[in-house]
Amino acid sequence: MSLQLQIEAILFAAEQAVSVLDLYNTFASMDLETSEDEILNELNKIKTKYKGEEFVFELVKSGGGYSFLSKAEHHELIAKFLNQKANKKLSTAAMETLSIIAYKDGVTKSEIEQIRGVNADYTVHKLLEKELIIIAGKAEAPGRPILYKVSPLFLDYFGINSISELPQMKDVLTPEENSLGEAQ
Repeated sequence: MSLQLQIEAILFAAEQAVSVLDLYNTFASMDLETSEDEILNELNKIKTKYKGEEFVFELVKSGGGYSFLSKAEHHELIAKFLNQKANKKLSTAAMETLSIIAYKDGVTKSEIEQIRGVNADYTVHKLLEKELIIIAGKAEAPGRPILYKVSPLFLDYFGINSISELPQMKDVLTPEENSLGEAQ
């Protein structure tokens, strides 16, 4: 079986995005000689192969790896069929908490609560359960509170490769909202 077909088989079976390093390590564990450059080359061929209109899915780089995803023009149809709109929807509290964790990139529950002004126990628990956030260690503060960061699944869920791709406040706010004090 060709390297391209082996990569396609892994990507097809994977539940989450697969990194080039994961592919390389898999092939190395099977004593198959390849390089990361060869794998990247094959990924580019696969990406080109599935760009045609005859395919309803494509190879997308997301969440630090590659995965097969349906093409955007089919999302509404698929969502209706699978009735996933309700299942994928996050509450306002969850989105606020997730935003804080993403933008702070390592934050404690008490910091989240201080920013939001409400208890965050339930929301943090649900985000951990959905695997959108991870425990990233302990803060160097009294009591050594747990630090939370967004997970690779978060990146995949929102279709980005790193938190640096999140919109900046200056891009979201109007000039009036983005200024301090009165205009001179």
